[in-house]
Amino acid sequence: MIGRIAGVILHRAMDHVLIDVRGVGYIVHVSDRTAASLPPVGEACALYTELLVREDLLQLFGFSTLLEKEWHRLLTSVQGIGAKASMAILGTLGAEGVGRAIALGDWNAVRQAPGVGPKLAQRVVMELKDKAPSVMAMGGALTVDVSQPEDVLEPLAPRTRRPAAAVSPTAAATADALSALVNLGYGQGEAAGAVAEAAGAEPDAPTPVLIRAALRLLAPKA
Repeated sequence: MIGRIAGVILHRAMDHVLIDVRGVGYIVHVSDRTAASLPPVGEACALYTELLVREDLLQLFGFSTLLEKEWHRLLTSVQGIGAKASMAILGTLGAEGVGRAIALGDWNAVRQAPGVGPKLAQRVVMELKDKAPSVMAMGGALTVDVSQPEDVLEPLAPRTRRPAAAVSPTAAATADALSALVNLGYGQGEAAGAVAEAAGAEPDAPTPVLIRAALRLLAPKA
């Protein structure tokens, strides 16, 4: 299994990139959101990958974080969601957005992805809602550094090295807030829903702000 690709981008397109790894070119299919985040041609990059194996086909799919890759794995476990539909959903919502939509049962957000109709979107939410809290709780740990090894560029002409990818503040804050609420005695499902709603209202909020907002949402209504 090819789990990660690190090399130099030779070609970029809307849905794939060609990455040179020591003289071997790998075509890696990506969501349009991930494609937009990649560096220009000639610079180094690294992607986590999932290899799709069929009788007449081998395809590599690339993800900027392990969180994105985990959501791809879960999305493609839903009947009717293939790799193409999964990449469309991730491209439309992003990894954190997928988690929020599913935790909130917001199938209308999922159906915004090209090629995903209402029935399929409802199935995604129904089948994955119980799994969303655990993935959200792991969000910070699954958004790890994908910095390039020091020798990636050695065989090639010297090029500008991009800074290493940083841990996603949104995923880390969401995971920490969810953990805090569970430790306070809330169930994972209700805590995940409250944190997702709070994060949707203020996506860049730090952990303490998310916790306070989620607690207000969970407070008994008069």
